[in-house]
Formats: sequence, structure tokens, C-alpha cells
Amino acid sequence: MIKKIFILLLVLSVSLFAQINKHNLDRLKIGALIVKDLNTKHILYSRYAEKKVSPASLTKVVTALLAIQSGKMNKHVTITTAMLQVKPTIAGYKRNDVVLLSDLVKAAMIKSDNDAAKAIAIFLGDGNEKKFIAMMNAKAKQIGMKNTHFTNPCGFDAKDHYSSPSDLLKMAEYAIRNPLFNSISNTNIHKYTVMRNGKAQRFTAYTHNHLLQKYQYAVGVKTGYTNKAGACLIARAKKGGKDCLIVMMNSKENRWNTAKAIFQQVI
Repeated sequence: MIKKIFILLLVLSVSLFAQINKHNLDRLKIGALIVKDLNTKHILYSRYAEKKVSPASLTKVVTALLAIQSGKMNKHVTITTAMLQVKPTIAGYKRNDVVLLSDLVKAAMIKSDNDAAKAIAIFLGDGNEKKFIAMMNAKAKQIGMKNTHFTNPCGFDAKDHYSSPSDLLKMAEYAIRNPLFNSISNTNIHKYTVMRNGKAQRFTAYTHNHLLQKYQYAVGVKTGYTNKAGACLIARAKKGGKDCLIVMMNSKENRWNTAKAIFQQVI
């Protein structure tokens, strides 16, 4: 009887305190990686957490947050020429199109449309993109992102546009406190209407986050890619009472399969 109880306690202790296979993660071709248990607040794995990196479109998390917190999500935005001076990923708006701010946020988060992100910045900056960028940096400071500086709302590579994996983790933890942000970041497809010359034009934003289809417990958050940043991902998964967040930067591995494999170990 005592032996059975001992074995049961041993099994429970392994299941409760099982750790990530750090040796396998160390061998992966990933520039930086953090895995955090959001319930226990424990960092389960960390590699180059303080390294200064290009955040690519993970930047759009802050862009979206400022829009969500602005109280203007139901306002209409008239697209200007300046809002269209971006590439490569775009929704395809035209000058004088009229779009709801909430739809711009979803386009920027779900499909990572750069024209949507730039439109958000210019609109909320009262026509001045630099004013919005100042708001982004103020928000980063408020969150506690000590090694971050933004120069654009989209995530384009630039000398003074940088963050660190630990800062991006703080950003993600802050963002997921917002129910609307969570809903948007966990959306596969968003269909919406843009008014063009008085006529309704249909647009569809398909998610860039393939983990949402590959792993049933995935619930967001944001993807990113540039030549300098490489493939980036902030991913969250929830299963039962378990909740985990991953920040992956400059991955040469398949980021979806890697994230899924990590989640399967910890939740």
C-alpha cells in the first residue's frame, strides 16, 4: 500500500513539475526564445531574452492596443495618400476610401496589413504619424519595456526600431489582459466593408498565424517577418487551467511546429 502511494505521489510530482526539454530547444536554430507559464509566472525557458532585436510586425501589437484603448474604434477613417506609402503586405485601400478604425485594427493584427497600421497611426496621431510614434514609445515605457524604441507603427526594419524578447513578453502579457485584443488576435478570418466612391467594397483579412489551424489550443497572438528580423512569433495557448506564452525571434525552424511542440510539453 505504501509503495503504491509512493508511486502515485511520484507520478503526480512529475506531471506537476515536468519541465521543457531544454537540451532539444538549445539545439534549435532560433535567434531568441522565451517560454512562460502565465499561471505560475515562471519562465520555463529563456535564450537571449535581453538581446536587442528587430520586432518586425510584432510591433503592431502596440499599434493595435493604442487604437483599442483610444475609445475611437467605431470612428470612420478616410484613407489619405500618406497612409498608402507602405509595402509589401497591404489590404489594398485607395485614397478617399472610408474604413472603420476597428476594421483597420483587425486588418493590421490578423493579416498584418501595413496600410491598415499606417492608417491607424496617422488617424490617431491627428494626421501626424510622429505624434503616434511618440504615443507608442510612451505606451512601451508604461508597460515596462526598458529596451524598446519604435520609429514606425508597422514594424519595418530601421536602425532605431528595436525591442528585446523580454520586452515583447511584457508587451504580450499586457495586451492579453484586454478581452477585445484577445478576440482579435485569435481570429482566423475577418470580412469587412470599405466605402469607395459611395459604394461598398468587400475586403477579407486571412490570418498569418497558421498555428491557429495547426493547434487547437492556440489562442493568438501575432506573427512577424522581415529580412532582418527573420520569422517571429508571439504565441499563446490555453488548455484546461493551463496558460502559456511563447516569444520566438528569428526562427530558422518551422515556427508553427516548434511552438506546437513546446506547448504540448507544458500544457
